[in-house]
Amino acid sequence: MVTEISELSGDQQLLQLLRDTVAVNVDAFFSSIRHRIPVRKLEPATAALEYARRLAQREVSVDALVRAYRLGHHAALNVVLDEIRASNMDPKLRLDVYELMAAVSFEYIDWISQRVVAAYQEERERWLEKRNSLRTLQVRELLSKSMLSKSDVDIDAMTTAIRYPLRRTHLALVVWCEETHRDGLAAMERLVRKLADSIGAREDPLFVSVDRVTGWAWLPVAAGSASNAVARVRACAEAAVDAPHIAVGDPLRGVEGFRRSHQQALDIQVVAMAAGSNARRVNAFSDPGLSVAALLGGNVDGAAAWVGEVLGPLASATEGDERLRETLRVFLRAGSSNKAAADQLHLHVNSVKYRVQRAVERRTRPIIDDRLEVEVALLLCQWFGPAVLG
Repeated sequence: MVTEISELSGDQQLLQLLRDTVAVNVDAFFSSIRHRIPVRKLEPATAALEYARRLAQREVSVDALVRAYRLGHHAALNVVLDEIRASNMDPKLRLDVYELMAAVSFEYIDWISQRVVAAYQEERERWLEKRNSLRTLQVRELLSKSMLSKSDVDIDAMTTAIRYPLRRTHLALVVWCEETHRDGLAAMERLVRKLADSIGAREDPLFVSVDRVTGWAWLPVAAGSASNAVARVRACAEAAVDAPHIAVGDPLRGVEGFRRSHQQALDIQVVAMAAGSNARRVNAFSDPGLSVAALLGGNVDGAAAWVGEVLGPLASATEGDERLRETLRVFLRAGSSNKAAADQLHLHVNSVKYRVQRAVERRTRPIIDDRLEVEVALLLCQWFGPAVLG
Protein backbone atom coordinates (compact mmCIF):
# COMPACT_ATOMS: atom_id res chain seq x y z
CA MET A 1 0.00 0.00 0.00
CA VAL A 2 2.78 2.43 0.95
CA THR A 3 4.59 1.68 -2.30
CA GLU A 4 1.51 2.32 -4.40
CA ILE A 5 0.14 5.30 -2.41
CA SER A 6 2.87 7.78 -1.48
CA GLU A 7 0.50 9.75 0.75
CA LEU A 8 0.46 6.84 3.21
CA SER A 9 4.20 6.99 3.86
CA GLY A 10 4.76 8.70 7.19
CA ASP A 11 6.56 8.26 10.48
CA GLN A 12 7.01 4.88 12.13
CA GLN A 13 4.06 5.40 14.45
CA LEU A 14 1.68 5.96 11.53
CA LEU A 15 3.14 3.01 9.60
CA GLN A 16 2.71 0.74 12.62
CA LEU A 17 -0.91 1.86 12.90
CA LEU A 18 -1.34 0.98 9.21
CA ARG A 19 0.11 -2.51 9.86
CA ASP A 20 -2.27 -2.98 12.79
CA THR A 21 -5.18 -1.82 10.64
CA VAL A 22 -4.35 -4.33 7.92
CA ALA A 23 -3.99 -7.11 10.50
CA VAL A 24 -7.35 -6.50 12.20
CA ASN A 25 -9.12 -6.25 8.84
CA VAL A 26 -7.63 -9.56 7.71
CA ASP A 27 -8.64 -11.21 11.00
CA ALA A 28 -12.17 -9.81 10.80
CA PHE A 29 -12.63 -11.00 7.22
CA PHE A 30 -11.42 -14.55 7.82
CA SER A 31 -13.33 -14.78 11.09
CA SER A 32 -16.48 -13.86 9.18
CA ILE A 33 -15.72 -16.64 6.67
CA ARG A 34 -14.61 -19.24 9.23
CA HIS A 35 -17.50 -18.79 11.67
CA ARG A 36 -20.14 -17.66 9.19
CA ILE A 37 -20.58 -14.31 10.95
CA PRO A 38 -22.68 -11.91 8.82
CA VAL A 39 -20.59 -8.91 7.79
CA ARG A 40 -23.27 -6.52 9.01
CA LYS A 41 -22.86 -7.86 12.55
CA LEU A 42 -19.13 -7.10 12.68
CA GLU A 43 -17.87 -4.06 14.58
CA PRO A 44 -15.20 -1.83 13.01
CA ALA A 45 -11.82 -2.37 14.67
CA THR A 46 -10.47 0.48 16.80
CA ALA A 47 -7.19 0.53 14.89
CA ALA A 48 -8.98 0.91 11.54
CA LEU A 49 -11.07 3.86 12.77
CA GLU A 50 -8.10 5.50 14.47
CA TYR A 51 -6.00 5.20 11.32
CA ALA A 52 -8.72 7.00 9.36
CA ARG A 53 -8.78 9.77 11.99
CA ARG A 54 -4.99 10.17 11.86
CA LEU A 55 -5.07 10.55 8.09
CA ALA A 56 -7.74 13.25 8.45
CA GLN A 57 -5.58 15.13 10.95
CA ARG A 58 -2.59 14.98 8.59
CA GLU A 59 -4.72 16.21 5.67
CA VAL A 60 -4.21 13.02 3.65
CA SER A 61 -7.05 12.82 1.14
CA VAL A 62 -9.95 10.47 1.77
CA ASP A 63 -9.34 9.12 -1.75
CA ALA A 64 -6.01 7.70 -0.55
CA LEU A 65 -7.78 5.95 2.33
CA VAL A 66 -10.42 4.39 0.06
CA ARG A 67 -7.79 3.38 -2.49
CA ALA A 68 -5.82 1.64 0.25
CA TYR A 69 -8.82 -0.57 1.00
CA ARG A 70 -9.23 -1.39 -2.69
CA LEU A 71 -5.56 -2.35 -2.98
CA GLY A 72 -5.77 -4.42 0.20
CA HIS A 73 -8.84 -6.17 -1.16
CA HIS A 74 -7.03 -7.00 -4.40
CA ALA A 75 -3.96 -8.29 -2.55
CA ALA A 76 -6.04 -10.49 -0.23
CA LEU A 77 -7.96 -12.05 -3.11
CA ASN A 78 -4.66 -12.81 -4.88
CA VAL A 79 -3.45 -14.66 -1.77
CA VAL A 80 -6.72 -16.60 -1.60
CA LEU A 81 -6.45 -17.49 -5.30
CA ASP A 82 -2.86 -18.72 -4.87
CA GLU A 83 -3.89 -20.96 -1.95
CA ILE A 84 -6.81 -22.42 -3.91
CA ARG A 85 -4.59 -23.17 -6.88
CA ALA A 86 -2.07 -24.90 -4.61
CA SER A 87 -4.74 -27.10 -3.03
CA ASN A 88 -5.86 -30.57 -4.11
CA MET A 89 -9.54 -29.68 -4.17
CA ASP A 90 -11.60 -30.71 -7.18
CA PRO A 91 -12.30 -27.92 -9.70
CA LYS A 92 -15.93 -27.35 -8.67
CA LEU A 93 -15.03 -27.01 -4.98
CA ARG A 94 -12.21 -24.60 -5.88
CA LEU A 95 -14.69 -22.42 -7.78
CA ASP A 96 -17.21 -22.53 -4.91
CA VAL A 97 -14.55 -21.55 -2.34
CA TYR A 98 -13.34 -18.63 -4.44
CA GLU A 99 -16.90 -17.49 -5.15
CA LEU A 100 -17.62 -17.43 -1.41
CA MET A 101 -14.38 -15.62 -0.60
CA ALA A 102 -14.98 -13.03 -3.34
CA ALA A 103 -18.60 -12.39 -2.33
CA VAL A 104 -17.84 -11.95 1.37
CA SER A 105 -14.74 -9.84 0.69
CA PHE A 106 -16.66 -7.41 -1.54
CA GLU A 107 -19.37 -7.10 1.11
CA TYR A 108 -16.75 -6.58 3.82
CA ILE A 109 -14.85 -3.89 1.90
CA ASP A 110 -18.09 -2.05 1.11
CA TRP A 111 -19.11 -2.18 4.79
CA ILE A 112 -15.76 -1.22 6.34
CA SER A 113 -14.99 1.53 3.82
CA GLN A 114 -18.27 3.28 4.68
CA ARG A 115 -17.36 3.17 8.40
CA VAL A 116 -13.81 4.44 8.03
CA VAL A 117 -14.83 7.20 5.60
CA ALA A 118 -17.50 8.34 8.08
CA ALA A 119 -14.86 8.37 10.84
CA TYR A 120 -12.51 10.29 8.53
CA GLN A 121 -15.10 12.93 7.65
CA GLU A 122 -16.18 13.44 11.24
CA GLU A 123 -12.59 13.86 12.39
CA ARG A 124 -11.80 16.09 9.42
CA GLU A 125 -14.62 18.48 10.30
CA ARG A 126 -13.66 18.51 13.98
CA TRP A 127 -9.99 19.01 13.19
CA LEU A 128 -10.66 21.83 10.69
CA GLU A 129 -13.00 23.57 13.11
CA LYS A 130 -10.38 23.44 15.85
CA ARG A 131 -7.58 24.55 13.53
CA ASN A 132 -9.65 27.34 11.95
CA SER A 133 -10.71 28.58 15.39
CA LEU A 134 -7.06 28.94 16.35
CA ARG A 135 -6.28 30.55 13.01
CA THR A 136 -9.15 33.01 13.43
CA LEU A 137 -7.91 33.98 16.89
CA GLN A 138 -4.43 34.64 15.50
CA VAL A 139 -5.82 36.73 12.64
CA ARG A 140 -7.96 38.75 15.05
CA GLU A 141 -4.90 39.31 17.23
CA LEU A 142 -2.99 40.58 14.20
CA LEU A 143 -5.84 42.99 13.43
CA SER A 144 -6.41 44.12 17.02
CA LYS A 145 -5.70 47.66 18.20
CA SER A 146 -3.23 46.35 20.77
CA MET A 147 -1.06 45.10 17.90
CA LEU A 148 -1.23 48.27 15.82
CA SER A 149 1.36 50.12 17.89
CA LYS A 150 3.77 47.18 18.03
CA SER A 151 6.66 47.21 15.60
CA ASP A 152 8.10 43.94 16.85
CA VAL A 153 5.55 41.62 15.21
CA ASP A 154 7.40 38.48 14.12
CA ILE A 155 6.15 38.42 10.54
CA ASP A 156 7.68 35.07 9.67
CA ALA A 157 6.28 33.37 12.79
CA MET A 158 2.83 34.86 12.18
CA THR A 159 2.99 33.82 8.51
CA THR A 160 3.63 30.24 9.61
CA ALA A 161 0.89 30.38 12.25
CA ILE A 162 -1.88 31.61 9.94
CA ARG A 163 -0.44 29.90 6.82
CA TYR A 164 -0.57 33.05 4.74
CA PRO A 165 2.30 35.18 3.26
CA LEU A 166 2.17 38.46 5.19
CA ARG A 167 5.06 40.05 3.28
CA ARG A 168 3.01 40.16 0.06
CA THR A 169 0.60 42.76 -1.28
CA HIS A 170 -2.88 41.96 0.07
CA LEU A 171 -6.36 42.47 -1.34
CA ALA A 172 -8.81 42.17 1.56
CA LEU A 173 -12.42 41.06 1.12
CA VAL A 174 -15.47 40.87 3.33
CA VAL A 175 -17.85 38.24 1.99
CA TRP A 176 -21.40 37.68 3.23
CA CYS A 177 -24.59 35.96 2.12
CA GLU A 178 -28.25 35.85 3.06
CA GLU A 179 -29.34 33.99 6.20
CA THR A 180 -31.25 31.50 4.04
CA HIS A 181 -28.24 30.62 1.85
CA ARG A 182 -27.43 26.91 1.99
CA ASP A 183 -23.82 25.88 2.55
CA GLY A 184 -22.90 29.54 2.93
CA LEU A 185 -19.38 29.44 4.39
CA ALA A 186 -18.20 26.55 2.23
CA ALA A 187 -19.53 28.24 -0.90
CA MET A 188 -17.87 31.53 0.05
CA GLU A 189 -14.52 29.83 0.68
CA ARG A 190 -14.71 28.13 -2.72
CA LEU A 191 -15.45 31.48 -4.37
CA VAL A 192 -12.50 33.13 -2.58
CA ARG A 193 -10.20 30.48 -4.08
CA LYS A 194 -11.61 31.24 -7.54
CA LEU A 195 -11.05 34.95 -6.98
CA ALA A 196 -7.44 34.26 -5.98
CA ASP A 197 -6.97 32.26 -9.19
CA SER A 198 -8.50 35.10 -11.21
CA ILE A 199 -5.73 37.51 -10.13
CA GLY A 200 -2.97 34.95 -10.63
CA ALA A 201 -2.17 34.44 -6.94
CA ARG A 202 0.74 32.05 -6.46
CA GLU A 203 -0.07 31.26 -2.81
CA ASP A 204 -3.31 30.17 -1.18
CA PRO A 205 -5.71 32.91 -0.02
CA LEU A 206 -6.62 33.32 3.64
CA PHE A 207 -10.26 32.80 4.64
CA VAL A 208 -11.63 32.95 8.18
CA SER A 209 -15.27 32.69 9.19
CA VAL A 210 -16.81 35.43 11.33
CA ASP A 211 -20.20 33.76 11.69
CA ARG A 212 -22.22 31.34 9.61
CA VAL A 213 -23.01 33.94 6.92
CA THR A 214 -19.89 36.16 6.95
CA GLY A 215 -16.23 35.60 6.14
CA TRP A 216 -13.05 37.67 5.95
CA ALA A 217 -10.54 36.94 3.21
CA TRP A 218 -7.18 38.13 1.93
CA LEU A 219 -5.80 37.43 -1.54
CA PRO A 220 -2.00 37.52 -2.03
CA VAL A 221 -1.46 39.75 -5.06
CA ALA A 222 1.40 38.81 -7.37
CA ALA A 223 3.95 41.43 -8.35
CA GLY A 224 2.69 43.60 -11.19
CA SER A 225 -0.94 42.53 -10.74
CA ALA A 226 -2.08 45.16 -8.22
CA SER A 227 -3.30 47.66 -10.82
CA ASN A 228 -6.04 45.40 -12.20
CA ALA A 229 -6.62 43.07 -9.25
CA VAL A 230 -9.87 44.74 -8.16
CA ALA A 231 -11.26 44.70 -11.71
CA ARG A 232 -10.44 41.00 -12.09
CA VAL A 233 -12.05 40.14 -8.76
CA ARG A 234 -15.19 42.06 -9.72
CA ALA A 235 -15.44 40.37 -13.11
CA CYS A 236 -14.94 36.88 -11.64
CA ALA A 237 -17.44 37.45 -8.81
CA GLU A 238 -20.11 38.95 -11.04
CA ALA A 239 -19.80 36.00 -13.42
CA ALA A 240 -20.32 33.48 -10.61
CA VAL A 241 -23.78 31.98 -10.20
CA ASP A 242 -25.52 32.93 -6.95
CA ALA A 243 -22.43 34.79 -5.73
CA PRO A 244 -22.46 36.34 -2.24
CA HIS A 245 -22.00 40.05 -1.50
CA ILE A 246 -18.38 41.20 -1.58
CA ALA A 247 -16.69 44.33 -0.22
CA VAL A 248 -13.18 44.87 -1.56
CA GLY A 249 -10.34 46.96 -0.11
CA ASP A 250 -7.34 48.35 -2.00
CA PRO A 251 -4.30 46.14 -2.73
CA LEU A 252 -1.78 47.20 -0.07
CA ARG A 253 1.56 45.75 0.99
CA GLY A 254 2.88 44.22 4.20
CA VAL A 255 1.31 43.85 7.64
CA GLU A 256 -0.01 47.41 7.62
CA GLY A 257 -1.51 46.81 4.19
CA PHE A 258 -3.08 43.59 5.50
CA ARG A 259 -4.82 45.62 8.23
CA ARG A 260 -5.69 48.74 6.23
CA SER A 261 -7.16 46.88 3.24
CA HIS A 262 -9.29 44.86 5.68
CA GLN A 263 -10.56 48.02 7.39
CA GLN A 264 -11.47 49.48 4.00
CA ALA A 265 -13.46 46.37 3.14
CA LEU A 266 -15.27 46.53 6.50
CA ASP A 267 -16.18 50.20 5.88
CA ILE A 268 -17.52 49.36 2.43
CA GLN A 269 -19.58 46.50 3.85
CA VAL A 270 -21.32 48.95 6.19
CA VAL A 271 -22.37 51.09 3.23
CA ALA A 272 -23.55 48.08 1.21
CA MET A 273 -25.61 46.70 4.09
CA ALA A 274 -27.17 50.11 4.75
CA ALA A 275 -28.11 50.36 1.06
CA GLY A 276 -29.89 46.99 1.29
CA SER A 277 -31.32 45.66 -1.96
CA ASN A 278 -30.13 48.81 -3.71
CA ALA A 279 -26.48 47.80 -3.23
CA ARG A 280 -24.36 46.28 -5.94
CA ARG A 281 -23.21 42.68 -5.56
CA VAL A 282 -19.54 43.78 -5.53
CA ASN A 283 -18.40 47.09 -4.03
CA ALA A 284 -14.80 48.30 -3.90
CA PHE A 285 -13.11 51.02 -1.87
CA SER A 286 -11.71 52.39 -5.13
CA ASP A 287 -15.18 52.95 -6.64
CA PRO A 288 -15.61 56.72 -7.18
CA GLY A 289 -17.19 58.37 -4.15
CA LEU A 290 -17.65 55.16 -2.17
CA SER A 291 -14.78 55.90 0.23
CA VAL A 292 -16.46 59.23 1.06
CA ALA A 293 -19.76 57.47 1.73
CA ALA A 294 -17.91 55.00 3.94
CA LEU A 295 -16.87 57.83 6.26
CA LEU A 296 -20.54 58.30 7.15
CA GLY A 297 -21.46 54.62 7.16
CA GLY A 298 -21.76 54.51 10.93
CA ASN A 299 -24.24 57.41 11.02
CA VAL A 300 -26.77 56.78 8.27
CA ASP A 301 -29.55 58.65 10.09
CA GLY A 302 -27.36 61.73 10.36
CA ALA A 303 -26.36 61.38 6.72
CA ALA A 304 -30.02 61.14 5.68
CA ALA A 305 -30.91 64.30 7.59
CA TRP A 306 -27.97 66.17 6.06
CA VAL A 307 -28.81 64.98 2.52
CA GLY A 308 -32.37 66.27 2.98
CA GLU A 309 -31.07 69.64 4.13
CA VAL A 310 -28.67 69.97 1.17
CA LEU A 311 -30.87 68.64 -1.64
CA GLY A 312 -34.34 69.55 -0.40
CA PRO A 313 -37.18 67.95 -2.41
CA LEU A 314 -34.56 66.56 -4.84
CA ALA A 315 -33.79 63.95 -2.15
CA SER A 316 -37.20 62.31 -2.65
CA ALA A 317 -37.31 58.57 -3.34
CA THR A 318 -39.03 58.78 -6.72
CA GLU A 319 -37.90 57.51 -10.12
CA GLY A 320 -38.09 61.02 -11.55
CA ASP A 321 -35.87 62.52 -8.85
CA GLU A 322 -33.47 59.56 -9.20
CA ARG A 323 -32.97 60.43 -12.89
CA LEU A 324 -32.45 64.10 -12.04
CA ARG A 325 -29.93 63.29 -9.28
CA GLU A 326 -27.96 60.96 -11.56
CA THR A 327 -27.83 63.56 -14.34
CA LEU A 328 -26.80 66.34 -11.95
CA ARG A 329 -24.12 64.13 -10.33
CA VAL A 330 -22.53 63.24 -13.68
CA PHE A 331 -22.84 66.87 -14.86
CA LEU A 332 -21.00 68.24 -11.82
CA ARG A 333 -18.34 65.51 -11.96
CA ALA A 334 -17.77 66.32 -15.64
CA GLY A 335 -16.85 69.90 -14.75
CA SER A 336 -20.32 71.26 -15.50
CA SER A 337 -19.94 70.25 -19.14
CA ASN A 338 -23.25 69.42 -20.79
CA LYS A 339 -21.50 67.67 -23.68
CA ALA A 340 -19.26 65.51 -21.44
CA ALA A 341 -22.24 64.57 -19.29
CA ALA A 342 -24.32 63.76 -22.38
CA ASP A 343 -21.57 61.44 -23.66
CA GLN A 344 -21.40 59.57 -20.35
CA LEU A 345 -25.17 59.28 -19.98
CA HIS A 346 -25.80 58.59 -23.69
CA LEU A 347 -28.26 61.48 -23.85
CA HIS A 348 -28.74 64.48 -26.11
CA VAL A 349 -27.09 67.66 -24.84
CA ASN A 350 -30.48 69.40 -24.63
CA SER A 351 -31.80 66.54 -22.45
CA VAL A 352 -28.91 67.06 -20.03
CA LYS A 353 -29.55 70.80 -19.91
CA TYR A 354 -33.23 70.24 -19.21
CA ARG A 355 -32.62 67.68 -16.44
CA VAL A 356 -29.99 69.83 -14.73
CA GLN A 357 -32.36 72.80 -14.78
CA ARG A 358 -35.16 70.65 -13.35
CA ALA A 359 -32.82 69.30 -10.65
CA VAL A 360 -31.92 72.83 -9.57
CA GLU A 361 -35.60 73.76 -9.51
CA ARG A 362 -36.42 70.70 -7.39
CA ARG A 363 -33.69 71.70 -4.97
CA THR A 364 -35.31 75.17 -4.81
CA ARG A 365 -32.00 77.03 -4.79
CA PRO A 366 -29.04 77.42 -7.17
CA ILE A 367 -25.79 75.47 -6.97
CA ILE A 368 -23.18 78.16 -6.56
CA ASP A 369 -21.98 78.60 -3.00
CA ASP A 370 -22.39 75.00 -1.85
CA ARG A 371 -21.45 72.98 -4.92
CA LEU A 372 -19.13 70.68 -2.90
CA GLU A 373 -21.92 69.84 -0.42
CA VAL A 374 -24.27 69.05 -3.30
CA GLU A 375 -21.74 66.69 -4.91
CA VAL A 376 -21.18 64.85 -1.63
CA ALA A 377 -24.93 64.60 -1.01
CA LEU A 378 -25.44 63.18 -4.50
CA LEU A 379 -22.70 60.61 -3.84
CA LEU A 380 -24.44 59.55 -0.64
CA CYS A 381 -27.70 59.13 -2.56
CA GLN A 382 -25.90 57.03 -5.16
CA TRP A 383 -24.34 54.64 -2.66
CA PHE A 384 -26.85 54.52 0.22
CA GLY A 385 -29.96 54.72 -1.95
CA PRO A 386 -33.29 54.64 -0.08
CA ALA A 387 -31.48 54.69 3.29
CA VAL A 388 -30.82 58.44 2.91
CA LEU A 389 -33.80 59.44 0.78
CA GLY A 390 -37.00 61.04 1.98
